[in-house]
Amino acid sequence: MSGKYDDIIGLPHHISHKYRHMPRENRAAQFAPFAALTGYEDAVEETARLTDVEAEVTDARREHINLCLSIIQEEIKKRPEVRIVYFRPDDKKAGGAYVIAAGPVRHLDIGTREVIFADGRRISLDSIHHIGGAMLPEYEG
Repeated sequence: MSGKYDDIIGLPHHISHKYRHMPRENRAAQFAPFAALTGYEDAVEETARLTDVEAEVTDARREHINLCLSIIQEEIKKRPEVRIVYFRPDDKKAGGAYVIAAGPVRHLDIGTREVIFADGRRISLDSIHHIGGAMLPEYEG
């Protein structure tokens, strides 16, 4: 039976004298999937990522936060241990996330309106939604 390629089937494999032989790993790369829309999957993931909407702090809760900050200021030399829930806005889209920071407080900076923890973390007083700690009263709102 005569085949379509019988005239070339028996010929030796061509080896170029001009170009080096490409390793098998590199040859496979030319058949890798092609991403025509670079960054598309990242954009879809970013759009799908959920953020929280910041709840408004009531006057009663603001009074409680201010009371707690006053107590912390009075006890600042003892580096009181506190747990603060605050809202951190998202850098890329509307909304943000509620974050919990816990540890000893080193300083309350009224000028910059920040709580400064012993480890250097800084939290804006305006972003605080709850403060708790052993020496602080519980919020009953």
